[in-house]
Amino acid sequence: MSADNNVTEELQSDGHGHRSRLSSALYQEDLQYCASLPLPWEVLDGSIIMVSGATGMIGTFLIDVLMTMRHDHHLDCRVVALGRDIERARQRFPYYDEKWFQFESIDVSAIGSVPHQYCDITFHLASVTHPLGYATDPIGTITSNVIGLRNLLEHQARCRRNLGDAQPNDFVFASSVEIYGRSRGDVHPFGEDYCGYIDSNTLRAAYPESKRLGESLCQAYMAQRGISPVIPRIARTYGPTLHRDDSKALSQFLHRGLSGHDIILKSSGNQMFSYAYVADVVAGLFYCLLRGHRGTAYNIADSRSDIRLLDLAQHVAHICGVSVRTDIPDDVERSGYSTAQYAVMDSTRLRGLGWSARYGLTDGLARTLRIISASSPM
Repeated sequence: MSADNNVTEELQSDGHGHRSRLSSALYQEDLQYCASLPLPWEVLDGSIIMVSGATGMIGTFLIDVLMTMRHDHHLDCRVVALGRDIERARQRFPYYDEKWFQFESIDVSAIGSVPHQYCDITFHLASVTHPLGYATDPIGTITSNVIGLRNLLEHQARCRRNLGDAQPNDFVFASSVEIYGRSRGDVHPFGEDYCGYIDSNTLRAAYPESKRLGESLCQAYMAQRGISPVIPRIARTYGPTLHRDDSKALSQFLHRGLSGHDIILKSSGNQMFSYAYVADVVAGLFYCLLRGHRGTAYNIADSRSDIRLLDLAQHVAHICGVSVRTDIPDDVERSGYSTAQYAVMDSTRLRGLGWSARYGLTDGLARTLRIISASSPM
């Protein structure tokens, strides 16, 4: 029996169950994969690690890894999770009341909003990251990537210990493939030195332009305040921690397929993009933090997961036993869509640190569908 048929049978028999993702053997395997990476984890021993965007897809998985490190690998660390929704955090994190985990309710993108807790290391993952958000809240899209970033950089500067040349990396700013904009047709795939085209005088530019400015802000704080940032540029990410209200194309494909509904494609599907499974993305974040060079950008992507949007839709549909049909997007939807037709990333620089993706697209999608189908709705 093929892997696809196995997934289909599992979806049909289990549906959306009521178990936590942490009850999934596959999910636990993903966590142990990250927790067992050959990295200098001792750098994190005794540290307080702050994570903004804690209840998001990447933030949730990263925090699960840190808590796994603490419980199973004796890493002496404490996690301070930042977010706006206490109830969502309680639902998201079964260890909410443990003393080594603390949730601080805060809107980091508000002017002057600074966390109360001390930290040694910050992962800034808070951002509007899906098309409907870009279209309906472009101001929030910009402020999370600029004002929110500035608030957390300022906080990190105040918390920073003076270790001189021994200062390890202490700030991870989650940037995006979108900073490359539209391909000029001269470079394939994109390396970190590539600069594509972005029309800044558009609503949709709120996301890529603010990510570009965020990267520059990291450089400014490195020069003036001694911060040691690293800047992972992340491919389009998917995985079992995605939310139901995520309007990215692949997220919608997965949720519709899981529900037994036809997948809706709202374009020709000829766009060629890089994708990455959330466990591989979080592994990349840790490689950037623990082995990356201060102030350097790193692409997190895997060539096995480069695919046309139409082929991706058809692949998910095949696994779930549904069909693909096309529809015309409304004006709001269209205003949030990327105009890029090609956004494929070269991960040579990150692979030079020792990182490699464990899961190609076929395996990553199968794991995502199995874990979600056996877990409670997110």
